[in-house]
Amino acid sequence: MVIVGIGVDAVEVDRMRQILQRTPTFRERFTPGEQADAEQRNDPSERYAARFAAKEAVMKALGVGLGAFGFHDVETVLAESGAPSLRLTGQAAQLSAAAGVTEWHVSLTHTGSTAIAMVVAERADPTVRVLMPQE
Repeated sequence: MVIVGIGVDAVEVDRMRQILQRTPTFRERFTPGEQADAEQRNDPSERYAARFAAKEAVMKALGVGLGAFGFHDVETVLAESGAPSLRLTGQAAQLSAAAGVTEWHVSLTHTGSTAIAMVVAERADPTVRVLMPQE
C-alpha cells in the first residue's frame, strides 16, 4: 500500500458544546447514524467534536479545502467492537476514487476538552508483488 494522504484535526469540545446549544440545527451536518450515536451519550458534544474532526481530517488527507464536499459525504461508522471506520459517499467518494484511494484508516480520541481525529488514505501499489508462501 502507498499512502495518498494523512489528515489530522482537533476540535475543542467546549466550542462544539456552545455551537450545539446556540444552533441545534448544526446537528444536521452529521448523518443520522452519527447523530444517533452521539445523542445516546451523556455528553454528545464529545462525539460530535470527534466526528467533525474526522470530516475535516478527510479533507486534509485528500488535499482539499472546506466546501469540496458536503459533511454528510463522510460518515464515521462504529463496528460492534467500537472501532471506527469511514464511509464516503457523493463528492467525497468521487474525490477519493480520483486520488486512487482504496482504503481509509481512522483513529478518534477525546478528552473532556479536545477531540482529535487522524485519518490515513492509502492506495494499492501495483508495483509491489506480495509473495505467498508455498504450500
